[in-house]
Amino acid sequence: QVQLVESGGGLVQPGGSLRLSCAASGFTFSSVVMRWYRQAPGKERELVALITNTGGTTNYANSVKGRFTISRDNAKNTVSLQMNSLKPEDTAVYYCNTVLTVVGRTSNYWGQGTQVTVSS
Repeated sequence: QVQLVESGGGLVQPGGSLRLSCAASGFTFSSVVMRWYRQAPGKERELVALITNTGGTTNYANSVKGRFTISRDNAKNTVSLQMNSLKPEDTAVYYCNTVLTVVGRTSNYWGQGTQVTVSS
């Protein structure tokens, strides 16, 4: 079965850094796009970054460009999000995501989320 397990969240001061990781299993990781989303209290879930299956293309939300870096290791079935120069507005639950089509049915898969809190 498909599993996405995030780790690496925590409390960090403004200007600090965190690295999130997502361990994937139950599907052919090297064949799919992977995404990081976040959801702050009272706000809709938003796409933060995505990376194509080979890692050759990445895209970022304007709010994190130049500060966050998404990467993947297809040998280890992991996707990471390096977050630098963190701001209080980056506080949110961060989710790993992929979209899979199985027997003609397309579904979103999500991890359980990891809390990131940026505060002094």
